[in-house]
Amino acid sequence: MANSAMGDRSSQLRVAFHRLQDWAYPDEVDHEQFRAYMKTPHDVGGEPDAPALFEDKQEEEWELNTFVTCEVLGWRGVWTSEERRRLGNVDIGRTSYLGLPYYARWLWAVARCLVDKRHITLGELIERVDEVGRRYADGGGAITASPRSVGDAEAVPRNRHHTAALGKGDPQCFAGMAGPAGFEAGDRVLVRDLPTIFYTRTQEYLRGATGTVVKASYESPAPEDEAFDRDDQPPEWFYIVRFTMADLWEGYTGPAHDTLQAEISERWLEPVG
Repeated sequence: MANSAMGDRSSQLRVAFHRLQDWAYPDEVDHEQFRAYMKTPHDVGGEPDAPALFEDKQEEEWELNTFVTCEVLGWRGVWTSEERRRLGNVDIGRTSYLGLPYYARWLWAVARCLVDKRHITLGELIERVDEVGRRYADGGGAITASPRSVGDAEAVPRNRHHTAALGKGDPQCFAGMAGPAGFEAGDRVLVRDLPTIFYTRTQEYLRGATGTVVKASYESPAPEDEAFDRDDQPPEWFYIVRFTMADLWEGYTGPAHDTLQAEISERWLEPVG
C-alpha cells in the first residue's frame, strides 16, 4: 500500500506534457523549438504563472544553518559558487526545482558535491539520513555532527580549488586576476543573445535588452566555465546592470521609474553606441 501511494504521489508531481510528442525527426525541429528545449529549468522569468502571494517570511533555523554550511564550504574552497548554483538549481530537473524550498535545493547541492568529491560516500549519507529520521521519529534530539570517515581529498583533482580559496573564499580568491574592467558605472550596455547550452546565469528575458552599468562587482571565471570546474579559464569582471521594467515586459503597467538589477559577466555584454 505504501509503495502504491508513493507511486501515485510521484506521478502526480511530474510536469505534464501539454503537447503529446515523441522523438522528433531532425527536420521537424526548427531553431525556435531547439532553443525552447535548451532552456534551463531555473530560467523561469517571463513564463506564464498563476498569481502568487508575496510573503516576507523569516528564515527557519535549518535554513540559516544551511546558508552557513554553504558559506563555510566556499570559504574552505571545497566548491565554487557556480558549482552550488548548477548542482542545486539546474541539474535537479524542473519538477524538483519548482517543488522544493529554496534552501532544500542548497542542501541537495551540498550532498552531491561532498559525494562527488569523495569527502563522504553515498552509502554513508543514506545511512545518516535514515539515522536522523529514526531519531526524530522517536523524539530524540540532534546527533553528533562528526563524520564516520574522512574522504581522501588528495585523490580528487577537483579539490585543487581548496588550495587557492582556503581562508579567502570564492570568488574572493580571483581578485586582481581579470585585468582592467571593460565597463564602468554609467555605461550603457546591450546583453548579447547567445545560445544557452547546459548552463548560464544570464536570464533569457534580459538577452537583447539595453541597460546601465551600476558598478563593477567582482572578478571570477564566467559561470559557463566555473560551473564545470574550469577555474583554469581566465577570470572576468561581473557587473551589476540596471534595466527599466517597462523595457523588459511588454504591457508593463507599473510606475515608469521601476527598475530591475541583474549581475552579468562581461562576455555577455557589449557597449551601446
